[in-house]
Amino acid sequence: MDRAELYAVLDRYLAALQDRAPQRLRWAEGAKTSENNVMLEIGDGLWGTIDRLGDYDLRFADTRTGQVGFFGVTHEHAEESGFALRLKVAADGAIEEAESIVVRQSDSGIKFLNPRFWDKAVMNSPAEVPTPRAEMIALADGYFSTLQQNDGTIRTKFHPECDRVENGVQTTRNPEFAYVVPVAALGCEEQFRMGNYRYDDRLRGRRFPLVDEERGIVMAFGFIDHCGRIKEYQLTDGRTVQSPIRYPHSFYLAELFRIDAGMIRQIEANFITVPYHMKSPWDGQ
Repeated sequence: MDRAELYAVLDRYLAALQDRAPQRLRWAEGAKTSENNVMLEIGDGLWGTIDRLGDYDLRFADTRTGQVGFFGVTHEHAEESGFALRLKVAADGAIEEAESIVVRQSDSGIKFLNPRFWDKAVMNSPAEVPTPRAEMIALADGYFSTLQQNDGTIRTKFHPECDRVENGVQTTRNPEFAYVVPVAALGCEEQFRMGNYRYDDRLRGRRFPLVDEERGIVMAFGFIDHCGRIKEYQLTDGRTVQSPIRYPHSFYLAELFRIDAGMIRQIEANFITVPYHMKSPWDGQ
């Protein structure tokens, strides 16, 4: 399927979701759906509680694998939540897989205050200098390897202006986020060179199911495990800081990497707390 056809399937899915009408869609035989890392029956979960979608609409497609992705916002009662969605579509337009994350702050063990969801020009334009598919995946995987037990070593390539947005909050070049990240005023690479994320013990179950080669976007899924044993640690500039997570804990994440000219230009992630070391229903890792 081409991009327009995949976007048409996405539009039908979102319209049906907003109307709580999964029966309007064409589902492949044996179709699988998950919400927040749990397999559900078609029509369960958000399908029964959504009031409306928000205005934020970031979409991307992998025409080689027949997959389409979406980052947006859902509203349920008084709850505004970041929303990530991946659909795998058969050649005849039937939906084979639907994987979603709904970042409900009321359920969150670690809250990101004052989230907002806004269009970013860099995420909505074609790559100026396209990067080969395998290299795009390697750069995204290298980001996770840089984050895992972060000691200041860089295992990917960052654009000098790379920024990151997580659960609707910019977590780079944002001094207001220092209540969670002491080096929040720095850019992506500078934060990692400081070794700030030492407490991220494992980046596990990494999957890269969707690669939009034209737009330069990789959609990745995985888990961040925190053993919770680190109380304090030293940054590479000599400062001693406290770990924000002091108990066994895991995040399940959907993360976008915008890549141009062989460098990560922008990152956007939605993630939730799940039981420690929870496995993926998609690959069991």
